[in-house]
Amino acid sequence: MKPTTFFTSSVFRFLLVGLLNTAIGLSVMLGLLHLAGLDYWTSTLLGTAVGACVSYLLNRTFTFKSQASYKSSLVKFILVLACCYLVAYASSSLFTNVLREFVPILSEDMSHTVAVVLGNGLYTVLNYVGQRYVVFGSGSKKTSHLET
Repeated sequence: MKPTTFFTSSVFRFLLVGLLNTAIGLSVMLGLLHLAGLDYWTSTLLGTAVGACVSYLLNRTFTFKSQASYKSSLVKFILVLACCYLVAYASSSLFTNVLREFVPILSEDMSHTVAVVLGNGLYTVLNYVGQRYVVFGSGSKKTSHLET
């Protein structure tokens, strides 16, 4: 068995996958928010959904090399993402709303952008913990190759 280094760890692989799905998800969020004129919640929800599709496929196969059944891991994945989304983006929205009270030059548009970026950071941390230990953790290993 090879010793694990940071560059061979699930954390490093998660960060690589995260860079890709974050770039895709944030691009969708900010494009919908600023170019399409959609509201904060719609933009973050749709961007998160797009990034989630990339995330599930790559984290299942590349990051955690999970043998969990698709059915059970997908249900857990969706539940973890929903919790991460609500906690991260509600917290960051609340934070930036409070911040605007103390920094009056911060426009509503800019506060939404700050909330998206802060929410994305918190979402990433919560999402790693959820995927690592709930979705693809050792308790999620399938017992038979027939359960996919």
